[in-house]
Amino acid sequence: MALMTSALTMTDALNSIGESILLADLNYDLVWMNDEAKNLFTKIAPLFGYERADDLIGENMDKFHTNPERQRDRMERLTEKHQVRINIKNKFVADTVITPMKNNEGETSYYTIMLMDVTTKAEEEERKDHLIESLSIPILKVWDHAVAVPLIGDLDEKRVDHLISSLLKECTEGDIQYALIDLSGIHKFNDQFSRHLRQLNQSLQLVGTECLVVGITPKLALSFQYFGKGLKTFKNTYAGLRYIIQHDS
Repeated sequence: MALMTSALTMTDALNSIGESILLADLNYDLVWMNDEAKNLFTKIAPLFGYERADDLIGENMDKFHTNPERQRDRMERLTEKHQVRINIKNKFVADTVITPMKNNEGETSYYTIMLMDVTTKAEEEERKDHLIESLSIPILKVWDHAVAVPLIGDLDEKRVDHLISSLLKECTEGDIQYALIDLSGIHKFNDQFSRHLRQLNQSLQLVGTECLVVGITPKLALSFQYFGKGLKTFKNTYAGLRYIIQHDS
């Protein structure tokens, strides 16, 4: 009777937390979930071929990991709570806290898994990151068929990929014939930057847009090693615009 009362008290307590709670045994089989978890897994269960959240009871946690062996190794070495953000089938994002529960002898007897659905938060963070990326490399319409792209700071792979993707989309959808790449905010070149510039120029050529590099200072020209075929350079944006006006007829 005392055991039933204790169990009832524990499940009531877990149901009152307001977060999704799962219990797993030492074999990592799911043995129980609270009401909040049932609400969450009602949406998640079909992604794994189950109709209801209750169908997950008795299933092994391995089924929900892309690398179950690595997860098992981590669980076996777990001595205190472990927190990690997981992505479930690119549909749900959850902050997960796994805690080994000890018995009187100090041995792990089962695990509690708490999931906090942060899908909306993750989507907002992704949109924020996308906005920051967009603002970090603005694409400005400066003439009927021309845009200007002022570059500032270092260009890593992520920024270059974003730049090329955004610029190609703008050029194809907006019938852009000229792209002014302003390097006045760049203080030095290296081999990686030259490679990125070459990649950008080649990508623009594929969609019929001429790449015009502007903002070349004498100091910058000394370290500027790449002068590709068909790549025109100008001292400043004004000179580049004058070229566009003369040829855009």
